[in-house]
Amino acid sequence: MSSFDHLFKVLVVGDSTVGKTSLLQRYVHDVFGKDYKMTMGVDFALKVVQWSDTETVRLQLWDIAGQERFASMTRLYYKQASACVIMFDLTNSESFRNCQMWKDDLDNKVILPNGDFVPCILLANKCDLSPWAVSRQQIDQFSKENNFIGWTETSVKENININESMRVLIERMMASREAGNSSFPAHGDYINLKDIHEGGSGCC
Repeated sequence: MSSFDHLFKVLVVGDSTVGKTSLLQRYVHDVFGKDYKMTMGVDFALKVVQWSDTETVRLQLWDIAGQERFASMTRLYYKQASACVIMFDLTNSESFRNCQMWKDDLDNKVILPNGDFVPCILLANKCDLSPWAVSRQQIDQFSKENNFIGWTETSVKENININESMRVLIERMMASREAGNSSFPAHGDYINLKDIHEGGSGCC
């Protein structure tokens, strides 16, 4: 029995078909479903991570629908969020451009108790496919200009950088909790996950 149990609410947002629901299925159940099923409003998943010998992290993952008609509900969904994943499809430039809308919507509707924006990681999904419709330079500039904690490429299908990128997000949430009201700068740099990769090969 763990001595400390941490509960965090993590939002997963982005356009439809970028892989949000598949991300949750891969991260929580280690499966990949080929059949696409549109999320209506919001879906939930729970991931329990044994963080240390004495600490357990419980992630309440909220998969927010990408359809614009659900946008009026996001304020309710965002409430009390600890962190956010914003995801786009590397082969779809429009899904990348719309990340600006998702980030602005989030920043306008929810802040942490210390006044900071909710920490966000930017995931460039489907890195196993080509050609990419967005360059690394474009992603890097966008991530830095919009106060992401960082970005990295992922492939939910091939299980590339999924556990590792979520670990980065947990580390930030744990650090914020330990620091109380202290603020953390958001540099937006590329996150090199090779050092903590837990199996398989890096992408591209």
